[in-house]
Amino acid sequence: MLVELRISNLGVIADATIEPSSHMTVVTGETGAGKTMVVSGIGLLLGARADAGIVRHGAARAIVEGRFTDLDVVDDALGELGADLDAGELLVARQISAQGRSRAFIGGVQAPISRLAMLTGELATIHGQSEQLRLGNPERQREVLDRSGGPKLAAVLARYRTAHRTCEELRIERDDLVRNARERAREADLLRFGLDEIAGVDPQPGEDAALAAEAARLQAIDDLRMLAARASHALSGSDEGDLDDPGAVGLVGIARHALGEVARLDDGAADLAAAVGLLAGQLNDLAADVSSYLNDLDADPLRLEAITGRRAELAALTRKYGSSIDEVLAWGAEAAVRLGQLSGGDQRLAGLETQIAALDLQLVGIGAELTRLREQAADRLAAQVKVELAALAMPHARLHFELRPLAAPGPHGREQVHLLFAANPGATPAPLAKVASGGELSRVRLALEVVLAGGDPGHVFIFDEVDAGIGGTVAVEVGRRLARLADHSQVIVVTHLAQVAAFASAHWVVSKSSRGEVTTSDVRLVGEDEREAVLARMMGGLAGSESGVAHARDLLSLAQRR
Repeated sequence: MLVELRISNLGVIADATIEPSSHMTVVTGETGAGKTMVVSGIGLLLGARADAGIVRHGAARAIVEGRFTDLDVVDDALGELGADLDAGELLVARQISAQGRSRAFIGGVQAPISRLAMLTGELATIHGQSEQLRLGNPERQREVLDRSGGPKLAAVLARYRTAHRTCEELRIERDDLVRNARERAREADLLRFGLDEIAGVDPQPGEDAALAAEAARLQAIDDLRMLAARASHALSGSDEGDLDDPGAVGLVGIARHALGEVARLDDGAADLAAAVGLLAGQLNDLAADVSSYLNDLDADPLRLEAITGRRAELAALTRKYGSSIDEVLAWGAEAAVRLGQLSGGDQRLAGLETQIAALDLQLVGIGAELTRLREQAADRLAAQVKVELAALAMPHARLHFELRPLAAPGPHGREQVHLLFAANPGATPAPLAKVASGGELSRVRLALEVVLAGGDPGHVFIFDEVDAGIGGTVAVEVGRRLARLADHSQVIVVTHLAQVAAFASAHWVVSKSSRGEVTTSDVRLVGEDEREAVLARMMGGLAGSESGVAHARDLLSLAQRR
């Protein structure tokens, strides 16, 4: 429900605040006063496109703000957006700069215009001349019919759409498999060749790095032997046991013997003797290890040749499948998975055909049920609308929903919905958009909304020019139907007919005044004590006319008895 609408610098309206009734609110005024700006302001809150031309002359920006309640249908969307509520009310704002830039805010959070339209579109609907044009669209006609079918039809339609979407996805995959069979076979051959080549070499993880290190060692064997011999001599001394060349082991041995004697004579040197003993053991172990390393340094030309050949085999793989053997092995693993996918194409194709056949059969069953429910809904809706049209001075008018079978099941069913209309007895029903006048379209639209209103409790309906092309008794009945619609939903009507305005529970008047070269429109709420005068002025232009006031009084009395 829209509880407050604030408009600033929008067209001829400099500043206005409207608090619509929870039932039926009318906005009236002379032609050109700015009534349309009220509808335009609400339209901006519903995501309508903005143009810099709607900004009031001389103003930097136009601002429209609306406060909405009854937000159950958009709770999830508000949570995702992170919008804040003010005492259960949602503030929606739209700003349009004089340069044409537009910004939208939902609960204090800036949001794209598309997001605004999706969210507020769940709260309110504008019915204007564009809606009349949309009603001539088969897609819109199908939506109207499905809406009348209630939850049962909606559930069947959801099942059908899910099955159809799944079936179409499987068809796309199947067609891709058939279309790209040759490319897949070519890719599979290349993968098999690569996997066979890798398998023939049988590389091991990290083998290329290990062989490179071993080759470098074998190529430097002479230098290694010389350096290792020098280290062994420094540790162990002369091989001949020369006392003048004892090496580190011999020198530490001398120190160990001396400190042992010191410790025998002085207990305070025991730690020193122990330390040198430990050092002596470590040196002996190190000397033995170096000697063993030196003995293992054998030059094997055959081994070096074998390494060189193996590295060449590995290099052939790294040129094609990766910069290292580890990358080659990773490519092989991925290739094996992909080859399995490609090799299973025939089996997958057969499986897809089976699934598609099953879904086609399922769509036949669900589609038949959907058609049956639509036929029932069409008969029921046509009968209900006929009653409403008769009350709107169209006693012979009738609607007919024609279900035309499609050549192939579509995303919304097996048929296309066409709304046919006949205004006079004996006339053959024809497409609504072709045979209905503007006034007839307005009444058909209103009749549909009145019949369907029970499905949108709390929704906001904004009617602009709903009374186009009508007057007199018909206008009274239009007002009565709008009031009936307001029993379930909030209704805001822009009208120039007193017969419609009389049924409102809140009446706002837009009036314009010129101050120099600037025209300004004011919006004010009409009190009960002046409604008769306002309605009289709307009917005859003479607020003080006794007959006009009497007529207005009769209208108000009639509206109260509805």
